[in-house]
Amino acid sequence: MSRHWPQLGVGAVVCHQEAILLVQRGRPPGEGLWALPGGKVRAGEGMRAAAERELLEETGVSVQAGELAWEFEYIEHDAQGRLRFHYVILDFHAHYLGGTPRAGDDAAAARWVGFAEIPTLPLHPETKRLLCSLYPERLTTLM
Repeated sequence: MSRHWPQLGVGAVVCHQEAILLVQRGRPPGEGLWALPGGKVRAGEGMRAAAERELLEETGVSVQAGELAWEFEYIEHDAQGRLRFHYVILDFHAHYLGGTPRAGDDAAAARWVGFAEIPTLPLHPETKRLLCSLYPERLTTLM
């Protein structure tokens, strides 16, 4: 089956007890990099509902998605110039409801990351831009 491009993805910015919920990506694109948890929107599913579902599936954490925090487009081609990935990603602010992070779905790891530790992780470039934009006073070393 051929893919239809672009695909819509959602994620969430969840801050709880001075830490951000992050996942280490377990497969391409961005395999091995730390990023906000999230995934694809299903046909007929609302964006915020998709973000809530994806966070629960990927991390075991329940959230309530709120306002849009960030948007970006990810496009990647292979060495022959063929399209590998084309995603439009919408990241929402989300309120933590409960749960303990654990890696699920396509995440290699999931955990709360304190602001002091964030600069030491290999971050996805868009996650870095988003966090620096939302928390400039806490992440001056990332800029």
